[in-house]
Amino acid sequence: MAFSFYAYYRVARPVAADALVGSLFTAVKRRTGVAGRLLTRRDDPATWMEIYAGVEDPSVFDQCLAEALQTLDFGSVLESGGTRKLECFEDRCA
Repeated sequence: MAFSFYAYYRVARPVAADALVGSLFTAVKRRTGVAGRLLTRRDDPATWMEIYAGVEDPSVFDQCLAEALQTLDFGSVLESGGTRKLECFEDRCA
């Protein structure tokens, strides 16, 4: 069974956030083999979404992602009082 993770949030410091997302993608791919994609909302460039598809073990992936985020101090680039929202979906056709 395959899973996809979606994380969305609003950034206050886009240049710094872009660098952190790059580091996050590198760390997550190194530990899990899953490559992330980054999108920005068309009508609101401060809203970003990360997509991680093809996750085979969601509990291991979730733990690796959380550890990488903590190491990178990701909260420092979010809007004041903002948080990352993380959703996980199961691919019913895989």
